[in-house]
Amino acid sequence: MQAALAEFPIAEPANEPTNGLAETPDAQELALALRRWLVWDGAAEVGVDDFVCDGPGVEAVAALCAGVILAEGDEQRVATLFAAGADCVFVGEAALLDSTAVERLVAAHGAKRIGIYAPLGRQTVSWSFETVSNADFKTVTPSHCEPAWEVLRADGGGTGTLAGWWLKAMRELGATRFLVRVDIRDDTDLNLCAGLVEDLGDALWIGPLQDTAPRLAEWVDYGQCRQLALGAAAYAHCNALLDGQPESA
Repeated sequence: MQAALAEFPIAEPANEPTNGLAETPDAQELALALRRWLVWDGAAEVGVDDFVCDGPGVEAVAALCAGVILAEGDEQRVATLFAAGADCVFVGEAALLDSTAVERLVAAHGAKRIGIYAPLGRQTVSWSFETVSNADFKTVTPSHCEPAWEVLRADGGGTGTLAGWWLKAMRELGATRFLVRVDIRDDTDLNLCAGLVEDLGDALWIGPLQDTAPRLAEWVDYGQCRQLALGAAAYAHCNALLDGQPESA
């Protein structure tokens, strides 16, 4: 086995304009932790710090990794993974569809072993026309006033569930670890990321959802990320990505 956890000392940028982005903290130097997530195919080499996606035969490596990602699957599947020796299971749709499942899993297996897996995306703004209250005026109202991330289903479909609110609710129900995957592509996403990091702190691991060459330097400098979970390709090129050179990946 090979450990996949890497730590990099990250020096904060000095006197750089933020262009409206969340400012970086005042700490002189912060440590950045990197982990891989991977899909178990029956042959992949799994390290003690890897996150492994659930799949056929994953029980064989459940005890060898940092945690199993259960994007789909019910409470019985969680119990099976723990019986196979999993240290932590990151529960996805089972928690999204029934929040009481988190309470039951915490009661049965302990809070330290229950995590939440959440793929996120920018919530779409819809508009409605209101013409009834005043016949002389017509108003156009957005579905929500501030940009937000929503929790996605395992198939990528939107749910309308606000990510920040939902993740904090899962923490209140007992979950202690959070693995979020989202594509951060502009200043708004970076500010949303910084807010999520502030809310969840060291309990949060975050990584890209579909981007194969994310702008990790910006994630760290402006999104406040300190714990990144990357797919195998991005992990292999993490030095270049952290140097702001996504084209080299």
